[in-house]
Amino acid sequence: MGIRILIADDHHVVRRGLAFFLKTQRDIEIIGEAGNGKEAVELARTLKPDLILMDLVMPEMDGIEATKIIKTELPEIKIMMLTSFSDQDHVIPALEAGASGYQLKDIEPDELINCIKKIMSGENQLHPKATSHLLANLSNKDKKDDNRLISELTKRELDVLKEIAKGKSNKEIASSLFITEKTVKTHVSNLLAKLELADRTQAALFAVKNQLVE
Repeated sequence: MGIRILIADDHHVVRRGLAFFLKTQRDIEIIGEAGNGKEAVELARTLKPDLILMDLVMPEMDGIEATKIIKTELPEIKIMMLTSFSDQDHVIPALEAGASGYQLKDIEPDELINCIKKIMSGENQLHPKATSHLLANLSNKDKKDDNRLISELTKRELDVLKEIAKGKSNKEIASSLFITEKTVKTHVSNLLAKLELADRTQAALFAVKNQLVE
């Protein structure tokens, strides 16, 4: 089975161009197109895609609002923001809404395919500008006692955290640490809870911020 994708963008030419290119990929299937956030939500409910390529600025409902609704109702659907905006006012709300990826529309076609596949394997894919904004946002927040939080992790949870920061999927982490994928998932859940973090993206940034990776 290929990756079932829904494209949400208010520019017809962009939608058609994306669809045309993605249809050339053997393991990707375009199952629908939406011209605004409201349509994206409705199509997500009926078609249940594996992944949505979501524009940020659209009429009737923007991509951030649509992402919030979809991730609340259908959390298993992955959402990748594909936009022209890389400023902090767009990046932070998009990631807080639940997007697994944030890329700019000038992305190379092959890199887009690579990002889609990595997101589907459990990795988060952020454009460097998006990552820098997120790091800045984290450092601006009231700093918790990170050392205290880190000390609560077991050695194995710390190992898993370092692997997450390297951008590895659960399968790759399992292989690196010689444990099962199910065990990795348990460690990820535990370390997120202990560090009071929402997802793998925040965990990776936490590790980088606290210099846990080389």
